[in-house]
Amino acid sequence: MKRVLMIAYHYPPVRGSSGVHRTLAFSRHLREHGWEPILLTVNPRAYTATANDQMGDVPDGMIVHRAFALDAARHLAIGGRHMLRTALPDRWASWAWRGVPNGLKLIEEHKPAAIWSTYPIATAQKIALKLHEKTGLPWIADLRDSMTDESYPPMAQRRAAFLDIETRLAHGANKVVFTAPGAAQMYAARYPDVPADRWAVIENGYDERSFQGAVAKERTETPLRFVHAGILYPSERDPTAFYGALCDLQEAGIVNRKTLRVVLRATGHDDHHRRLIDEFGIGGIVELAPSAPYREALGEMLSADGLLLFQASNCNHQIPAKVYEYVRARRPVLALTDPAGDTAGVVRDAGLNTIAPLDDREAIRKMLGQFIEDVKQGRAQIPTDAVVASHSRAARSGRLAQLLDEITS
Repeated sequence: MKRVLMIAYHYPPVRGSSGVHRTLAFSRHLREHGWEPILLTVNPRAYTATANDQMGDVPDGMIVHRAFALDAARHLAIGGRHMLRTALPDRWASWAWRGVPNGLKLIEEHKPAAIWSTYPIATAQKIALKLHEKTGLPWIADLRDSMTDESYPPMAQRRAAFLDIETRLAHGANKVVFTAPGAAQMYAARYPDVPADRWAVIENGYDERSFQGAVAKERTETPLRFVHAGILYPSERDPTAFYGALCDLQEAGIVNRKTLRVVLRATGHDDHHRRLIDEFGIGGIVELAPSAPYREALGEMLSADGLLLFQASNCNHQIPAKVYEYVRARRPVLALTDPAGDTAGVVRDAGLNTIAPLDDREAIRKMLGQFIEDVKQGRAQIPTDAVVASHSRAARSGRLAQLLDEITS
């Protein structure tokens, strides 16, 4: 087998990020396609939260090197504040101090044929860039989403650091990979001097092994149960119009606490959402639930009557990773997103047409009312087996192996 050095911040035992599933699945399935992964990641001290529930999914015998790294916001702060220079390009900039020499040592010992690195922690791309420049090894930079936008990162110094890394990898990496077609098109327009075949798309997906370990919860309550799993950003996934639509349906007598339960699990912004829920008077219907182990969260998806998806139009070139888990769960999905965006495209391709703009209260009210009725009557759309199979992470790993073969041939 050829070897690939994988550089990723998110890897078990990290908890609280969907990014861990992409790297974990690639590290598990690449062996099926002739590639042996070697992983360079951080010491668990760098993670804000950890859990051991996915450690059993790390491939047996795989080399996992955990380099020294600190979180500047927690480990280098005095009086709750840290110096900016300790957190450029991001809070884990210290990872590069040992990540680069440790990566060189791994390359010397194990002779990998290529390097793969993944965002959203920019320091991972910085380490990969330096290793690529020092060794000349072919490199795939997995950006997933856009590193920069007009107003992101909002801090000028951090945006400059991100732009420097982005520009250098756009011109230096052998392949730059995204999870959505819109992001690849955006970068092709942003860097017209870069060959078009450098940009590639490998969507996220679901891991069948994780679902095999998930158990659907027995339902004892009578209300319909709709679930959203994961972070609800106040801007990029703002559910305010959805709350308003729920309020309207409640006032019209169409829903109440005895007929509908909406569970928002691990929003990451509970205080913000609690204020809005109180403001709209829907506390009897909407529940803010805490984070749960990954397979437990999957089990909740499997037992839900409906699954909720939120994505704003300013993220049209991004696709939430959870949409693929929703497809695998084979449950009805209500997608509140721009019909013209990439997220809506995945939902439509799955045979689901329950889509309404995230910021249109009236459109959501109509769609939500119809969705509730379709679920009650058992006529809500669900994905076919063929669609489900096409979105597995095992299939996505095959595409990554093809790119690795291409850049090393």
